[in-house]
Parts: sequence; structure tokens; C-alpha cells
Amino acid sequence: MKLADIAVPETPAARAALEAATAYCSPALLNHSVRSYLWAAAYADARGIAFDAELLYVSAMFHDIGLVAEFDSHTVPFEEAGGHVAWVFCAGAGWPVERRVRASEVIVRHMWDKVDVAEDPEGHLLELSTGLDISGRNPQDWPADLRAEVLEHYPRAGIAEEFAACIKDQEERKPESLAGGFVRGGVAGRIAANALDR
Repeated sequence: MKLADIAVPETPAARAALEAATAYCSPALLNHSVRSYLWAAAYADARGIAFDAELLYVSAMFHDIGLVAEFDSHTVPFEEAGGHVAWVFCAGAGWPVERRVRASEVIVRHMWDKVDVAEDPEGHLLELSTGLDISGRNPQDWPADLRAEVLEHYPRAGIAEEFAACIKDQEERKPESLAGGFVRGGVAGRIAANALDR
């Protein structure tokens, strides 16, 4: 599989989601969001997992928007804040309520330990792809040539250091969040050891 084989949705909502993410995310966080979609779509294609590409793409663009200063909430975990941003964005895109809720669910669930593919294929795929991109989980599930090509086109640009600092900040301010549990569980070490940065 090559990067060109991964279908990226060309819908108005997908284009607007990328535009919004580009406006608010750092270069490292933006590339992480794009890679998260690409890893997810490639994984699904290789395993015959049917998924809604537009829903997954929009969710990937917003899954970490709650870490950005403009959308960082002092009351809810960053993934929930991101889900709220996505809900509002999707309302503006004309999505029905059920589809807005799905985008929010996919974003919240990307922080879960595991998401059932039968119940939520997009949430399952985003949880797996972000696990690869941030903490280097199961890189063997993606071909080495594809990993190299994606990283060449969408460099990591210091995402390990930036994300580790963001997640530590979340833990300090929201210790009961999933991010807080990740920090206490040693996520900083896994981020630092990510093979994608080698």
C-alpha cells in the first residue's frame, strides 16, 4: 500500500475541517491529525473494515483540538472539549444531529483503551491510529514503506515533545481525566520511545 492508495474525502465538510484545524493547530498537531486519519484508513483498508471516511476524517481533524489554547476547557477533559467543538462544526456543516453526535463520540472514544470495531468502527480506527502516532503502539500493523512515506509527507515536527507537554498540563489541571491516568501510567516514556521518531 502507498500513500496515494489512501482515499481522502473531498467533501465540503472534510475540506472545511482541514481548514479549521490548520487555522488553530500547531504544525506538529496538524500533521498528527492528518497522519491519524491516514493510519486509520490504511489499517481499515488492509483489513476490510468498512468505515465512513468523511466522519473519520472530520473526527481526526478535531480529535485533539481541545488541547489548543482557544478550545482548552477548564471544566471537561480535552477529548470531551474536542467532541463539543466537532458537534458545533458539524452543525454548521449541515449534518443531522445523529451524525454530529457520532463525530463527538469518535473523538471522545479515541482516548479509550479499546473501542469495539463492531460498535464503532470509526472510534476503533481513531483509537488505534492515535495510539500508533503518539505512543508508537503496534507499528508492525502498518507496512514499513507506508510508514516512511507518510512520515516524509507529514513530518512529526516535534509532536512527541509538544504532546507530552500538553498531556502533562492536562494531568496537572484535570487529574481525574483519562489524560491524568495516562500520565500516571507512564505515557511520557512511551511517547519518548516511539519508533516513529527514530
